[in-house]
Amino acid sequence: MLHINENYQKLPGSYLFAETARRTRVYQQEHPEQEVIRLGIGDVTRPLVPAVIEAMQKAVAEMGVAETFRGYGPDFGYDFLVNAIREGDYAPLGVELAYDEVFVSDGAKSDVGNIQELFSPDALIAVTDPVYPVYVDSNAMAGRAGDWNGERWDRLVYLPCNAENGFVPPLPDRPVDVVYLCYPNNPTGTVLTREQLKRFVDWARANGALIVYDAAYRAFITTPGIPRSIYEIEGAREVAIECCSFSKTAGFTGTRCAYTIVPHEVRGIGRGGEPAELNALWKRRMATKFNGVSYPVQRAAAAVFTPEGQEQIHEVIRGYLENARVIREGLQARGFEVFGGVDAPYIWLRTPGGMDSWTFFDKLLADCQVVGTPGAGFGPSGEGYFRLTAFNSLEKTKEAIARLDRLG
Repeated sequence: MLHINENYQKLPGSYLFAETARRTRVYQQEHPEQEVIRLGIGDVTRPLVPAVIEAMQKAVAEMGVAETFRGYGPDFGYDFLVNAIREGDYAPLGVELAYDEVFVSDGAKSDVGNIQELFSPDALIAVTDPVYPVYVDSNAMAGRAGDWNGERWDRLVYLPCNAENGFVPPLPDRPVDVVYLCYPNNPTGTVLTREQLKRFVDWARANGALIVYDAAYRAFITTPGIPRSIYEIEGAREVAIECCSFSKTAGFTGTRCAYTIVPHEVRGIGRGGEPAELNALWKRRMATKFNGVSYPVQRAAAAVFTPEGQEQIHEVIRGYLENARVIREGLQARGFEVFGGVDAPYIWLRTPGGMDSWTFFDKLLADCQVVGTPGAGFGPSGEGYFRLTAFNSLEKTKEAIARLDRLG
């Protein structure tokens, strides 16, 4: 009989957002008369911008004509999109990328979950705490996290981020092979300065470690001087892989397109102790397990970098940031201690009166019919905190904040 991967059975409960959705669904079934406002999952609500739609429609029409029909695309992305990413996203930051260092995929979530396949089974992993659950769960599924003790994994190295340290993660206090960083951060909505990020790059170079850098929210950065790419930091090309996404930048959560950068300089130790390029390994993995993003979607993604596309998506981002301001200032006016929400679409708040985060989730839903995300779902240091997102309409966002006056 088949023996399963027992690491899956070590995973605690259900995926965080599946559980919040389940509790919300139960509440709505029991209270069908109540309108629930969702500020929980980080899913966009505004439609794709006109430049993107026009490019997609044109590409779909091409697929209906024999002369312009396309079957399997290039494994790592069409030239027009790869070059648009290089020239439209990185060149303005002063970052030069080789053509074959850009890999187009169907989502940053997929890439940050799949990148662990390049690591040895005994690699030691460090994560910020709180943390986006995919970094943890994907390594737990591969057996690197060890055993779950009811609060944390006993083989992961946690880098606690809280109000006391300004949500700036400490460097690992022991040797590790991989560190996951996400900035602007999900869930806390905070950022790292150039100096703070440089400490990690310098540490990784000195210790032979890899940084997996999730930059999915960098389009929301408004504060001058905050790095948008880890490659703005000297030496980062030697130690960092960067994952980016069109999901939050251009509303592609349902359209699916992203890109990961793997510089040739990033190496690990391979067979016989010889250096091995992770770029070559990722090429092999992608070519074997992925057939590429569809042609119409890649054309739509390339339209993001046109002058019209840039103007239109920045208008959408400004709208979400306005929602974040409404949430942040509304919470502060009601006495909440609030973090983030300036350079990110996430607002991180301390739960009132020492309440645990799942209890606050239930209370916010019952008293205000507002859905957020319990901080405990993001790791041990997330307990006592709560996440709200700016991904709703301005009208619903204002109503949700007004409903906070109902909290007993």
